[in-house]
Amino acid sequence: MNIAVVGTGYVGLVSGTCFAETGNQVICVDIDENKVRRMQEGIIPIYEPGLDVLFERNKRQGRLVFTTDLASAIEKAEVIFLALPTPPDEDGSADLKYILGVADDLSKIIKDYKVIVDKSTVPVGTAEKVHAILAKNLSEDLFDVVSNPEFLREGVAVEDFLKPDRVVIGTKSERAQKVMKRLYEPFLRQGNPIYFMDERSAEMTKYAANSYLAARISFMNEIANLCEKVGANVDSVRKGMGSDSRIGKRFLFPGVGYGGSCFPKDVQALAKTAAEFGYDFKILNSVMNVNQIQKHRLTEKITEYFNGDLKGKTIALWGLAFKPNTDDIREAPALYLIGDLIKAGAKVKAFDPEAMPNVKAQYNGQVNMAQDQYEALIGADALAIVTEWGVFRNPSFDVMKELLKNPVIFDGRNLYDVEMMKGMGFQYESIGRSVVKG
Repeated sequence: MNIAVVGTGYVGLVSGTCFAETGNQVICVDIDENKVRRMQEGIIPIYEPGLDVLFERNKRQGRLVFTTDLASAIEKAEVIFLALPTPPDEDGSADLKYILGVADDLSKIIKDYKVIVDKSTVPVGTAEKVHAILAKNLSEDLFDVVSNPEFLREGVAVEDFLKPDRVVIGTKSERAQKVMKRLYEPFLRQGNPIYFMDERSAEMTKYAANSYLAARISFMNEIANLCEKVGANVDSVRKGMGSDSRIGKRFLFPGVGYGGSCFPKDVQALAKTAAEFGYDFKILNSVMNVNQIQKHRLTEKITEYFNGDLKGKTIALWGLAFKPNTDDIREAPALYLIGDLIKAGAKVKAFDPEAMPNVKAQYNGQVNMAQDQYEALIGADALAIVTEWGVFRNPSFDVMKELLKNPVIFDGRNLYDVEMMKGMGFQYESIGRSVVKG
């Protein structure tokens, strides 16, 4: 099939590359000329494990091409995916100006039947808005608008796309259903389902799924904070809960809050949608409130350890990305900790396997970047672990103790076993577990 993908951000680039991998001819469109030129030269603008191999192969074999020319990109396309940014507005609602702007452009250049697919995460009712804009200049037999939300997890997005748990398609058009079924069948050979539903239900499904997972995280963070007060171990509680088949084991790990491009924005947008329809979504408002508080949890622990005075202290940070296996720092808990530390007069030395260039660009010299995790410890008064990269899981504690001024670790991801840390000579403070005294 001939496919056009408008927008080459995280969702657009992964989607376009994976569609090409199953033999489709894919043209990716972006208005950023420099970005397009770099992709034409084989340079991938994001870090995502496994994407580079597929990108290079499909580009070399001519199935994946890049352009800034929307008209030429969609000329032969049977399906046009809109994978455009939907950043939160000041009031928390999703900003649809990019999607609606492209819809207007398409309405002036489409000449034969196309399936227009909202791939971006969009509020309920967006498909209808896109349809109305297209219908201003086009006969309705020339297009159908479909909602096809993505469920990609950064760090394993290629696997998620190639072997999805499910595919959700929102459309009332039988013609569009046939096109979308044909497109996705190669990804569903193991029998995973494709769900057809109306557009509004498809749009709601994405928000509901992400908001529920965010709620699980915030709930466990509240349980962890209570565990610290009552003397319970959240690891034991988590295992006891997760063994219940009605609950399951995933998204029960406490920490310093969720971040990234999806959960914060989607929870906020769903709460805003509820408010617009006159419904007070109390759980979601609490989820957001808990998450904001939790992002400052390590700050509280560090400040208390240093008796409220962080001026002149140097804090080493392990991890900057919002999660491992990505360079994405959007709403990353590490950024909140950095801001707190700088405000309190502390210095920050950081290491992250992938995200340091993004943080360096944002903080303009305020954060000292280390070449590796151990260099970050040299002369530091304490270590804070904020992202659970695999490289941090089995460090040399002897080297760490030698390099740190004070043998103290604030672990925001509970990487190390509390019993193991006893007798190691460290003050070790984690989330929802007892403090190990040095």
